[in-house]
Amino acid sequence: MSNELAEREASRYTNFIGVSASRTKTANAVIICNNSLIGVGITHLLAGTSFVTTDHFTNAAQAAETSYLSVPDLFVISANVSPEDTAEAVRHLRGKFPKVRIVVIADHYNLSFVKLCRGAGVDGFCLTGSSREVLIKSLELIMVGELVLPSALMASLLNGSEAIPTPKSRDSSADAKLPSEDPRVRKLSAREAEILSHLMDGAANKVIARKLDVAEATIKVHIKAILRKIGAANRTQAAMWASEHLPTRDASSLAA
Repeated sequence: MSNELAEREASRYTNFIGVSASRTKTANAVIICNNSLIGVGITHLLAGTSFVTTDHFTNAAQAAETSYLSVPDLFVISANVSPEDTAEAVRHLRGKFPKVRIVVIADHYNLSFVKLCRGAGVDGFCLTGSSREVLIKSLELIMVGELVLPSALMASLLNGSEAIPTPKSRDSSADAKLPSEDPRVRKLSAREAEILSHLMDGAANKVIARKLDVAEATIKVHIKAILRKIGAANRTQAAMWASEHLPTRDASSLAA
């Protein structure tokens, strides 16, 4: 890396992460989301940070064809459409703005979706259920050239999996079947196994709570119990353990 390039990268790091005591540079962010409620929510999360929302569009075509007074630094795309449509939106933006950072935000991811969008030009992936602090830190890292992936995806990659295990069914916990080789499996209730399946998808507590129609605090209690029962230190370890020990689901073999 040349000295000039190294200095430029160091300067970008200083501007966006705040290493320097000097005033932090702001980054112009454009939100692309066909759900106005989600778009407003993202804008609200970015308010008061180094990211300034300058525009909000319902599709990538509008964003790509707009004449900006200042070229955006970041596009945040809400992936609430098909993977193919999301990837096509990214390609459209990347073709028009080759140097702008592009982030996809969604409830959960699988490896095939990430590969598709990464190939189209996405710089990072964030979860809608992330805390404001995690979201902002993730965007800061992306702005200095780091690739950001949800922890469950990283666990899957480190585990050598080609895809994140997806539960056969989440509609009925009566269909769960767990292997009996590991005695810890028998300690899990059907609900705990169901929550583990969502952790393997990379879903945040808020998303899991919405899917199971329970309070987020209830999910937190369940996850603490899961970590204790299987001896995991965090949700990433729990997801990795589940991918090895919970290939299928059948409540008849679970603890009541």
